[in-house]
Amino acid sequence: MNGLAVVSAQRVAASGQREQAVFSCSFPFQTHRKALYYTEPIVTLLARPVFLEPDHLNVRWLGESTDGERLAEFAGRLCYMSQKNPANRATREYLENIKKQGHGSVLEHANYSLLLEGVSRSLTHELVRHRAGFAYSQLSQRYVDESEANFVVPPAIVGDEALENEWRAQVEAAQKSYVRLVEHLMERYGWVTDKVHRRKMSREAARGVLPNSTETKIVVTANARAWRTMLELRASEGAELEIRRCAIAMLKLLSKETPAFFSDFELYQAEDRREAARIIYHKV
Repeated sequence: MNGLAVVSAQRVAASGQREQAVFSCSFPFQTHRKALYYTEPIVTLLARPVFLEPDHLNVRWLGESTDGERLAEFAGRLCYMSQKNPANRATREYLENIKKQGHGSVLEHANYSLLLEGVSRSLTHELVRHRAGFAYSQLSQRYVDESEANFVVPPAIVGDEALENEWRAQVEAAQKSYVRLVEHLMERYGWVTDKVHRRKMSREAARGVLPNSTETKIVVTANARAWRTMLELRASEGAELEIRRCAIAMLKLLSKETPAFFSDFELYQAEDRREAARIIYHKV
């Protein structure tokens, strides 16, 4: 493949119950490596809640649960001072009823942070539209040199050799243009004594030629209610294919991490022969 490495990621369970993705690829033996072409996102869990129960408000816990799930149940029971669990509900049964009743505010106490890699700028432009309950920190093209940028193959053309070759030719040409522009702009702004600032000025101008398919990395933190809302929209059949693919990967990770918050999502094969998800309790 012309010395280019294609990355296809899978999530695996690592030690310490940390959910992360691993990938393998080979690099050409040369000073400047070739770009990686991602065909799947890499999703890594970075942080989860830690629940510290107060001694004077002990809940009678039943059933298996995570810290995030217990935090949500504790918050819900505080509203009614029902710590004695009079209905004898297990935590996940309790939270199922919470979703059924639409009392989603207690889910907002549990926050989860994910690292997304192998995703495109096109995807993150859509993702960051979700604001309520979300926080983002993304790779900066002003400070990071993109002369060795990687790219994300659009899902619609994966597997079609002719389309992939045409697409690769375009992104390679764009990257070469970026390198030339940075070099020329560094010369043009030679009078700027601060080299770091000069690089920033050059890269922020040159990045305009890079395609939406340029790979980026982003840390996303959101509470469980916000995650549910975003995933309901972005894992659906109507979502753009790349963000839908990523939403499915995030849903699978979060469902394994904290089943009670996402148990009403159903994965299925959509009419377009790609995986999608639907939800039972709409807009909790």
